[in-house]
Amino acid sequence: MEVKQNTLYLTTTGAYVSRDHLNLRIEVERELKLSVPIHHLESVCVFGQCGFSPQALELCWESGVPVNYFSENGYFIGRWEGVPNTSVLLRRAQYRAADNEEQTHLLARQFVAGKIQNARQSLMRSARESDSDDDRQRLQSCSVELATMLRWLEQSTGVDEVRGLEGQSAALYFGVFTCHLRQQREDFAFGTRSRRPPRDLINCLLSFLYAVVRHDCIAALTATGLDPFVGYLHALRPNRPALALDLMEEFRALLADRLAITLINRRQVTPKDFTKREGGAVEFTQAGRKAVITAYQSRKQETVKHPVIDQDFRVGQLMLAQSRILARHLRGDLKEYVPCVLR
Repeated sequence: MEVKQNTLYLTTTGAYVSRDHLNLRIEVERELKLSVPIHHLESVCVFGQCGFSPQALELCWESGVPVNYFSENGYFIGRWEGVPNTSVLLRRAQYRAADNEEQTHLLARQFVAGKIQNARQSLMRSARESDSDDDRQRLQSCSVELATMLRWLEQSTGVDEVRGLEGQSAALYFGVFTCHLRQQREDFAFGTRSRRPPRDLINCLLSFLYAVVRHDCIAALTATGLDPFVGYLHALRPNRPALALDLMEEFRALLADRLAITLINRRQVTPKDFTKREGGAVEFTQAGRKAVITAYQSRKQETVKHPVIDQDFRVGQLMLAQSRILARHLRGDLKEYVPCVLR
């Protein structure tokens, strides 16, 4: 169990959370492991089999602390929260935009443009740091191809075309993903994306990081007053946080992928941090999950200059900043939504 940047992560199987006045009391096998004042928390993330007393859930709801449930390998299952404080006028603007084909297309295009631009930044960074001429050439070539995709994206005429270009760009990007790795390349060899369940170590690591980024996007959108389930790029489906998935596109390479590359190259994550289940599914060990969560929270505490607002933000605040930029656009205060692209 860890408390980082006001998020409580429960990763120990069998942990039980109860209420002790205005504190959350976490026990494992009836032994007290941690007691946290509720006012110190913004959210709780539960991985795997952990229990909550009704009184503890009530305390979280009363205090506006959502409880998020994930599978052991990071698949987002659901979210408990009280009645959110929302702006009715903002949500009406959001829904109107979702019913407008032109607005939907323009917003989807901006989300994908942010994703591709950050992917290119990651590729060029790894090319500069690579000791292999072959890897450097493949990374640079992919960056050039993604630049072409950006030009095609600018000329797109509808959201379906944007989705197609996003898929092509992702295929190009992941086609050279192994070239980012300078260490443990054989153990973390990348073949193709496999999600539910992940079938190899690199997919397990990426899926886990995408899950925690998605959680932060849901939290940021909800705090802004937006509905995380009504988006523009991702098709609307029951129980699918489409807008959170839209927002996280620009943070995949920027936050999750770069962190995965760093963890592997620095050997902060190794094959011993994973276990293989019957049927071929790969999952983190408890120690592996803790190592990734610790690294993710450390990354969120780093400070960067926001390219649009031109102010210093912690990395963990960027999703909230983007949610507010999106809200201003939907209200009509900004002509267009501008994605977060870091140099």
